[in-house]
Amino acid sequence: MGRKKKLLKFAEILSFSNVYECYNVQEPSLVGVDMQPVDLKGQWREKHFKNDLPITLELACGRGEYTVGLARLFPDRNFIGVDVKGNRLHTGAKDALKEGLSNVAFLRTRIEVIDHFFAPGEVDEIWITFCDPFPRSIKENRRLTSAFFHEKYRTILRPGGLIHLKHDDDDFIKFSLSSIAADPHCTLLLQNLDIYAGQLPMQELSIPTLYEGKHLAAGKTIKYLRYRMMNDE
Repeated sequence: MGRKKKLLKFAEILSFSNVYECYNVQEPSLVGVDMQPVDLKGQWREKHFKNDLPITLELACGRGEYTVGLARLFPDRNFIGVDVKGNRLHTGAKDALKEGLSNVAFLRTRIEVIDHFFAPGEVDEIWITFCDPFPRSIKENRRLTSAFFHEKYRTILRPGGLIHLKHDDDDFIKFSLSSIAADPHCTLLLQNLDIYAGQLPMQELSIPTLYEGKHLAAGKTIKYLRYRMMNDE
């Protein structure tokens, strides 16, 4: 993408009522439309969604295809796509606005500081779809199913909240299974190492994305894990 096109997207996204951005992870805070400061921690339902429905996050959501797809399937839930790239979020945010999907929002931030933007127990479920697997072992802590991130999720998820992982990378799935098994707060509920080998276990898995299409065209299998996360109580 050319620099000019990126700049146009960055400028346009500042007018989107469904996008919030964090510009400094050293001092995490959010701005909304026209760079106006906003505090949504513990108040996403009240201040943004104007309802009391459950909240689902999609982490590393990219262009937001899955976030928007989930919102279409489940109008009785709220969905927030999270990614660090504003030019990616632009696509999903614009689509949601065009379709009038009031149950969709997007948060541009690094996921390392996700706990600064949600109160304990504010999130009901988390989806992780085709995130960067960080294949080099020296970057294990950057993998979204590492112990570091599990601690973040446990802070913001309600007790017993679900985490869904959909991915193509064998090593990342193996790492995730080991991470789940090593975490006393996690319980693996479902493991499917080729979701298209039979009937899909849930309709959410049918949502197509650009990356999934590429993986399938390359002959890769798509895996799915579902696990529950408890707190210390």
